[in-house]
Amino acid sequence: MYYGSATPDITTYYKATTSKEITLLELTKRANNAQVPRVEIIDLKQELANGNHSMLSRELYNKIEENLKNKHQTILFLNRRGYSTFVMCRECGYTVKCNNCNVSMTYHGYENKLKCHYCGQESPAVKICPQCGSSKIRYFGTGTQKLEQEIKKQFPTCTTIRMDTDTVTKKNSHEQILNKFKNEGIDILIGTQMVVKGHHFPNVTLVGVIAADSSLNIDDYRANERTFQILTQVAGRAGRGTLPGNVIIQTYNPQDFSIQSAQKQNYINFYETEITLRKQLKYPPFCDIILIKFEGKDENKIKTISLETYNKLYNLLKNSNILLFKPMPAPIDKIQNRYRWRIVMKGNMSNNFNEICNNILKEIYQKSEKGIRVGIDVNPNNIL
Repeated sequence: MYYGSATPDITTYYKATTSKEITLLELTKRANNAQVPRVEIIDLKQELANGNHSMLSRELYNKIEENLKNKHQTILFLNRRGYSTFVMCRECGYTVKCNNCNVSMTYHGYENKLKCHYCGQESPAVKICPQCGSSKIRYFGTGTQKLEQEIKKQFPTCTTIRMDTDTVTKKNSHEQILNKFKNEGIDILIGTQMVVKGHHFPNVTLVGVIAADSSLNIDDYRANERTFQILTQVAGRAGRGTLPGNVIIQTYNPQDFSIQSAQKQNYINFYETEITLRKQLKYPPFCDIILIKFEGKDENKIKTISLETYNKLYNLLKNSNILLFKPMPAPIDKIQNRYRWRIVMKGNMSNNFNEICNNILKEIYQKSEKGIRVGIDVNPNNIL
């Protein structure tokens, strides 16, 4: 089996450099010997202090304007679809949430609807607060729809195309959007993570990252890794032809080491810092993270089962090197009307430990009522 990446995950690279399990082969130059793009970090705190409340920093605005004059193409990356990311009443603080999932509804301007990005529920846009009756409803946050609208407002003569989950609903629409951008000379491509990987546009000389912090502020030990990966990958879309590339990263955390490493396009520097942190904090690859997950429509039953499981595990593992944490609701504690609890464990997944977990799960499964799901996940890709 072969793996290939400009930004390999930390665990894979660790194995490649410390064991014979994976052989490491490195490419030190870009394809066609293209120059590495120039990457600039913009401090959004300073932009606000200077009176700029736009989604675009002054530097990014000027670069887009210059690109339009030179007939070069631009990619703007924002990893949030929709128009506004949450809706809140400024009178009482009420936030519009999905009835099925304990997450904020996202406003989609073109359809004038609120949508849940987890279960797909839709509802009309809210004008009056259902809790206090106030009309002080405000739409906060920024998505790709709002960004597209802002670009058309600030650059009325430019052509744009958007690529996110809302625009690629039909078969082959993904390829159609990319081909249209490449072949019809559209000025600006606006998109989410879909625009990041593997695309080759020789005429793209500018990439703008609108909000680099969105992947930093998540409840996941890989937040730094994912931020570095996505920034490095999107930066790689600029300057792939004979023309030099420029990348502008907008952030409220310009000193963050993952953002600084992405600016330098320096994977080794990032890896050495991150692997040191993980060793200190006992995160993979130095241990395993094990999640036992409980889901069901009755939260009290889910809570009871998770506590019973915890007590059994505690008695069996109290003299071991396994760190066992008390059951808690998952960060997103309800999806599609199903409550979600979990137990987190940290340690090495030995055969003995694996057997203990499997025996307890079998026992819990046999006792649990219909509709309750119990599962185990080792080093999951998503811990939300």
